[in-house]
Amino acid sequence: MPWSNQGGGPWGSGGGSKGPWGSGQPPSGPTPPDLEEFLRRSQDRLRTVLPGGTLGGKGLGLIVLAAIAIWLFSGFFRVDSEEVGVVLRFGKYVREVQPGLNYHLPYPIESVLTPKVTRINKIDIGMRVVEDLRRGTTIRDVPEESLMLTGDENIVDVDFSVLWRISIKPNGVKDYLFNIQQPEGTVKAVAESAMREVIGRSTLQPILTGARQNIEAAVQDLMQRVLDSYGAGVQIQQVQLQKVDPPSQVIDAFRDVQAARADLERAQNEAQTYANRVVAPRRSLRAPKPIATRPSPRPRARRRASSRFTTNTRRRRTSPASACISRPWNGCSAAPTKSSSIKGAGSFPICRSTS
Repeated sequence: MPWSNQGGGPWGSGGGSKGPWGSGQPPSGPTPPDLEEFLRRSQDRLRTVLPGGTLGGKGLGLIVLAAIAIWLFSGFFRVDSEEVGVVLRFGKYVREVQPGLNYHLPYPIESVLTPKVTRINKIDIGMRVVEDLRRGTTIRDVPEESLMLTGDENIVDVDFSVLWRISIKPNGVKDYLFNIQQPEGTVKAVAESAMREVIGRSTLQPILTGARQNIEAAVQDLMQRVLDSYGAGVQIQQVQLQKVDPPSQVIDAFRDVQAARADLERAQNEAQTYANRVVAPRRSLRAPKPIATRPSPRPRARRRASSRFTTNTRRRRTSPASACISRPWNGCSAAPTKSSSIKGAGSFPICRSTS
C-alpha cells in the first residue's frame, strides 16, 4: 500500500517544521549573553568616563596612579590590645610596634606578624580533655606520658598542666617567632622531661603526700632555665599537678596502706592527748619541790643545833691539842712519832711542848 503524501512525512502534515512527537516550535530557554555586546557596552562606558572619550596616555596614567595609591594604602594595619606587631622587611626582623594603628611599607617589601603576647596558653600532659556533646567534658588518660619512675624505683601516675605565655623580656617576641619552629611542641617536650627528672630525684611517699608544691616549683624553675638556654622567648607562668596516684593496677592496695597509716597517726595523736591531759598533771604533783619552796626547820631543832655547835667549838679551843694544831711541827722539840711524840687525846694529835 503506497504512502499518501498529504503534507509530507509519515507523522502527519505540516511540513518539515514539526517534530516527530508533535507540532509547533522547539522549546526555547535562556539564551547565553552576547560577548560582543558586553564588550561594546564596556567600551562605551569607559569613553564617557575618560576625557576625550578615548583611552590615551592620560587615562593610563590615571589608572597607574590609582593602583599605586591603593598599594600604598594597603600598608596600614591595626594591632589589637593583646598583640604586638613585628615588622619584617623581606623576611628579616626590623622592629616591633605597639597596639593601635600602624603603617609598614606595602607587600612584598614589608610584612607584619601579630602574635598574642598577653594570652595565657595551657598544655595538658598525661591527659586529654575531650569535648562530647552527649557526655560533656571528659578526661582521657595518656599512660605513655603520665607513668614515671621515682627515685626509690616505684611507678607513679602524674597528670599535670603547664601555663605559659610569650616572654615580655627584651627580644622575647623576636626569639619566640624565629628561634623555635613549634612553640607548643617544644614547651610540652621540655615540661615532660623536667617532670620526669624531678620525680626521679624524689621518693614515692613525699610525692603522694606533702611535696606537691615543692615539685611544682622545681619543675617550673627547671623548665624556665631550659627554655632560656634555647632562646625560646617563652615564660612559664605556673605548673599545676592535676593527679598524682600509683598505677591503676595497685591503687586499691596503696589506698589500704594509706588508710592504715592514717589510723596509726590518729591513735598516736589520741594517746599523746591523753598523756598531756591526765599523766602530766599527776607527775607534777609527785615531783619533789625545789629547795626554795621547802618549809624551814622548826625553831627548837634550830636552837639545839646551834647550841651543840657552840659547845663543840669551846671544847676545841680549851683542849691541849689546840696549841699544837695552831703551831707548826718545827716548833716541837722533836719530830712526832707514834711512841713518844704523839699521844692520842680524843681524835686530835697532841705535840709535847719542850717548854
